[in-house]
Amino acid sequence: MLPNTYLTLLVFGFTILGLVILKTRPVNIFGGTLISLIAFNLVTKEQFLASIANSGLVTLILLILCSLALEKTRLLRIIASKVIVGNYNVTWLRLFGVTTIFSSILNNTAVVATLLSPIRNNPHHFSSKLLLPLSYASILGGTLTLIGTSTNLIVNSMYIESTGHSLSFFSFTAIGALLVICCGFVLFFCSKSLPSITQSKVTTEGYFIDAKVITGSELIGRSVELNGLRHLESLFLAEIVRDNYLISPVSPSEVILDGDRLIFCGDINKLMQLGQFSGLEIFAEKNGKLSSNLTEVVVKEESIISGKTLKSTGFRALFDAAVVAIRRDGAQVSGKLGDVVIRPGDFLVLAVGEDFKTRTNINKNFIVLSGVEPESRINGWRAWLSIGGFICVICFAAFGLIDLLEGLVLLLGALLFSNTLTVNEIVRRLPVDIWLVVSTAILLSNALVNSGVVSLFEGFIHNFNDPNYVYIALAFIYVVTWLMTELVTNNAAAALMFPISYTVALGFGVDVLPFVMTVAFAASGSFVSPYGYQTNLMVFNAGNYTLSDFMKIGLPVSFVYACIVIIFVPILFPFN
Repeated sequence: MLPNTYLTLLVFGFTILGLVILKTRPVNIFGGTLISLIAFNLVTKEQFLASIANSGLVTLILLILCSLALEKTRLLRIIASKVIVGNYNVTWLRLFGVTTIFSSILNNTAVVATLLSPIRNNPHHFSSKLLLPLSYASILGGTLTLIGTSTNLIVNSMYIESTGHSLSFFSFTAIGALLVICCGFVLFFCSKSLPSITQSKVTTEGYFIDAKVITGSELIGRSVELNGLRHLESLFLAEIVRDNYLISPVSPSEVILDGDRLIFCGDINKLMQLGQFSGLEIFAEKNGKLSSNLTEVVVKEESIISGKTLKSTGFRALFDAAVVAIRRDGAQVSGKLGDVVIRPGDFLVLAVGEDFKTRTNINKNFIVLSGVEPESRINGWRAWLSIGGFICVICFAAFGLIDLLEGLVLLLGALLFSNTLTVNEIVRRLPVDIWLVVSTAILLSNALVNSGVVSLFEGFIHNFNDPNYVYIALAFIYVVTWLMTELVTNNAAAALMFPISYTVALGFGVDVLPFVMTVAFAASGSFVSPYGYQTNLMVFNAGNYTLSDFMKIGLPVSFVYACIVIIFVPILFPFN
């Protein structure tokens, strides 16, 4: 083999190895891959520029940006308020239907984030019986259309790069509908075995708030009872941290001393009650006034603060925000807020500064659940423009009346000129990580062709041209892609497995489409791990689930999902 062949295989191998070992840092891994491909001259300058400007990739970016305006309307929130009723079965079916429909055209994370709070706080049913089905429904709904999930658009962008043709809007719909119906049927019956977790006040509204008694406070020298700290609305004094010693439970007769850290638990909306106590400083107030505009976020698994304490990360400098409170559903947070080790899935309430909205690292580290600015919600004619414009572009593109990319460019321009979206919002929410991952994956595919790896692999596969082996190869591609999705991420799995599946198809001398579609569906089939998909991580903590809950429900759904894809893809997309 030529030196370039060895180099390309080495880069490809290290990329996969790096993603498995450092699965929380896919951007870093693909960034290293990009540098390696250019440094070793494995791709041309023209290929590099073409990968960045790939029409399918640009369409994905524009779709994400245009959907931001739709997220700012009240549409989803109004529908969410109508979903939950007294009857569990009716509620489940409504929730499943609404989630799958909206997930077929909107960002799955936004759909789940909108429905999360109404489900968590509903008075009729255990939220643990509904939250896991919510996440799975959003995944299944994403398989219905080309734009339903980023993995479909990533596969399409690479398909365009390889063939010059695009998949149609409804290419995924037939199999996607089968998945929604069959997996939904299995999920409905399996949901009844989910734990019935009674969410106490602490777990439902269990934000832990750290407040320090500063010198000169009127609280000093008086007991908890005399200070009125036991009579707060929806806030409970859970602990006192004194000279690194933890006092819990707190007795009504406990005397407050200078420097005590009072750890409250309860409803974050009642936070401002603490302002009535002289000399009680909330953690977020150290470096400035506490903002009345609080925002709730979930810590991503790949966040740079994961596994570290707030004190050691330089949180304010990184995000221009201070942590007001923290909640870890299913586990108690104890001690001073600055010393708590942050975990993936933790809920944080942030008091944000003026630059927060312009920071580009917010969406890399957090899933934002609530808006920061009062004007972040739109109504009136701007709301109609967002909803109507988005629906029109999608419908016109679906029926071939307009090119999707061109329609999204026009819509984004209208949203910007009408001030429905701002440039700052575009900059802050620009999915640079997806852009880097997909463009690098396309470039890696070019390197595999340039170096002759594809030809060698194609020749090897051609030796096994028995038609029966084609089905075995298709099933193998599915299993490997699915495993990578659960172990790494869905987007990375789709990007890396596309060139392999494409080469396998060429080696067998069959149409590449069955293998392409298999990769797309397999990359979306994350049901077993709470960390394989963002929506799974969101409901994992909110529903107080354990890993066994995901295994118990996810394995049957995954099995049915795999059978449908492996059986029906060759039928609807024949090999010849």
